[in-house]
Amino acid sequence: MTNLFKSLLTNKIFNQWNLFWIASVPMCVFIIIEMTKHNMSSPEGVSEMIGYAVRLAVPLIYIVTAASAVRILWPNIFTHWWFRNRKYIGMVFAVAMAWQGSLIYIMSTYFRDYYFEDVYLLRNEIEGSTGYIFLAAMVFTSFKFGSKYFTRKQWKIIHKSGVYFLWAYAYTVYWWALFYYPDPVLFEHIFYWLGFLAFVLRIFAWGKERSLQSKERINPVSRILGYTFITIGLIVAYSGLNWRIPVSNFLLLPTWSAELELWLPYWPFEPFFSLFIIGFGVMIMTSKKTYKIGTS
Repeated sequence: MTNLFKSLLTNKIFNQWNLFWIASVPMCVFIIIEMTKHNMSSPEGVSEMIGYAVRLAVPLIYIVTAASAVRILWPNIFTHWWFRNRKYIGMVFAVAMAWQGSLIYIMSTYFRDYYFEDVYLLRNEIEGSTGYIFLAAMVFTSFKFGSKYFTRKQWKIIHKSGVYFLWAYAYTVYWWALFYYPDPVLFEHIFYWLGFLAFVLRIFAWGKERSLQSKERINPVSRILGYTFITIGLIVAYSGLNWRIPVSNFLLLPTWSAELELWLPYWPFEPFFSLFIIGFGVMIMTSKKTYKIGTS
């Protein structure tokens, strides 16, 4: 990296709360400008703005999700800057979600008929409300006046669980956009694959840490099996249109499963199958059942 780039990353303007302000203020300006282009006295106009706020927020939660992974996989000054500022990037995400929440409130309060006839779905409401609860808890505990009520372990549980849930909410929206709804647009493809990549990086970082904890070489059979499952996972991630309907029908065949789908977030977890498979492959590759270096 050039000295100029390094100096930018270490400059206080691009770190901590200064980074928050230089990112959040323009974002708010963009949202206000966009609002002037829509009829905010109509439910359709408010709905368009909800979608606009979401499109600004989603890349930010993906960036936060991948922050710890990129530092482990590629330790350098940029990834350390990324990791160091994940809290402030997360706060920018919170601002975007505050806009979305305000717009949803306007929609549900002043356009109730439109909201409950065309927008409302119980499971989506549960997922969205849970996401906002996590987000509020994360923001509250990001300051000393909030974090003082929790131990370090409790703080980590709140923030890690919150990042996972908020990532999952965004990621599954675009998974369904690609593999359920007809004619997905370009940004839906991009946001799906970015969300997929963000979590795959976490899986690979987890695998790297597991492998570094052992001084033994990976068994060649485990390596082959691991790569096989990773490849299968990638195929599953790409081919949702080919397997979603029969697999979903099978999983929802029991009455109890069909009932869970109505209110349990993400059930029966179809969007995550590819990640489960890739994670299993990485686990096999980094299993402790290895052979020592220098032995046959």
